[in-house]
Amino acid sequence: MHVSPLTIPSFRRLFAAQVIALVGTGLSTIALTLLAFDLVGGNAASVLGTALAFKMVAYVVFAPIVGGLAHRFARKRFLVAMDLVRAATVLLFPLATQVWQIYLLIFLLNLFSAGFKPVFTATIPDIVTDERQYTRALSMSRLAYDLENLLSPLVAGLALLFVTYSGLFAANAVAFVLSALLILMTRLPLSAPSDRLGTLRQQINFGLLAYLKTPRLRGLLALYVSVSSASAMVIVNTVVYVRETLGRTESDVAIALGAAGTGSMLVALLLPRLLDKRPDRPVMLGGTILMAAGLAWMGTGPDLLALLMAWFLVGAGWSAVQTPAGRLVNRSASPGDRPAYFSAQFALSHACWLVLYSVAGQLGTRIGIETTALVLSATVVVFAVVAAALWPARDDEPLPHVHDELDHEHEHVHDEHHDHEHEGWEGDEPHRHPHRHGRVKHSHVFVIDDHHQAWPRFRVADQRHAHSHD
Repeated sequence: MHVSPLTIPSFRRLFAAQVIALVGTGLSTIALTLLAFDLVGGNAASVLGTALAFKMVAYVVFAPIVGGLAHRFARKRFLVAMDLVRAATVLLFPLATQVWQIYLLIFLLNLFSAGFKPVFTATIPDIVTDERQYTRALSMSRLAYDLENLLSPLVAGLALLFVTYSGLFAANAVAFVLSALLILMTRLPLSAPSDRLGTLRQQINFGLLAYLKTPRLRGLLALYVSVSSASAMVIVNTVVYVRETLGRTESDVAIALGAAGTGSMLVALLLPRLLDKRPDRPVMLGGTILMAAGLAWMGTGPDLLALLMAWFLVGAGWSAVQTPAGRLVNRSASPGDRPAYFSAQFALSHACWLVLYSVAGQLGTRIGIETTALVLSATVVVFAVVAAALWPARDDEPLPHVHDELDHEHEHVHDEHHDHEHEGWEGDEPHRHPHRHGRVKHSHVFVIDDHHQAWPRFRVADQRHAHSHD
């Protein structure tokens, strides 16, 4: 039996901050739809679609910049500042009288969210250091997102009995302030040192380039194309299929979306025990089978009951892929580089959604909902195959590799990469001084960082792997 991460006081406060901020954001999402309807009436859907695009662009553009520079920030102060700025931004929404003002505020709000979320996510492994506890923390985070999607409309509906939608924006601002206070009260461990080399541009690009150089993470990106294909189909086309094709009510739309959320939550609850016994790779690839099957079922033109079962499968599948994703990112990064890696994951995954939302909507309009489901089911399968090819089955073994001679200067401790003599003035570790790396050939679990710029290539010879850098 494994102890819940909630027994760790720091995680408990951070998880509470996450849940409170999620609930507040959910209320703002409902309020935004009402504000858009007040401003443009029947064109509200178009405005909201454009606002969603602005949100994704902010995520994709800004997250890598913050991740690449996060090692320069005191992360507690940074997270608190992002929460407070988001609170102030949300309070400006009720003052908007023009559509362009909504677009600007959406972009700004999600600009700061793109700074907050990856750095917050990268902080959790520093607090929950046991992998099995960390898996349970990821499961709880997945549940929090799903519950927010299911319960926010209900909470907003009850709140609107007593306040206007402006009150929902105010509630979101309060939620961000409470999140900031909880983070302020949390004792965060010191960030691992990361005196990254290179120019400012190279530091900003580090996370994206390191992510794309890591085989398991290239596989994860392919899996996110599959997830985006399935979730875009559910989110974009459910309302059209239920309302127009089946002729059902708005409540039935909510029930259909809830079926996907229910599948996702159930798998998130079951995954920690499964991942205690099985590696991530087969579990996550299995999730793509569920998504493809659910979309293929949708392609047969199901009635409402069959649609609920199909969407349950899709939700279960995307949870099987998304819930363990943090384990892969965490395993692929040195502690000091985690914010850069998690920011790259955040940006690249949202780039997938940015593209697939549009694809799902355009295909649904042009070739029909059922045919679109079949096309996206095939897309899920194709990118699952790509992921399996990119992600080696045994990727956690030490890799022999060679370091050439190198002179440089950065903050360091003495380890297998820094074995040099001192003159006495250099001070205690970690310390910074010009130093030389001699040529070294050794073996360890490999991650891309300033001392490992390319993944080792290998060949099989005499049942041994011979490795060298590109």
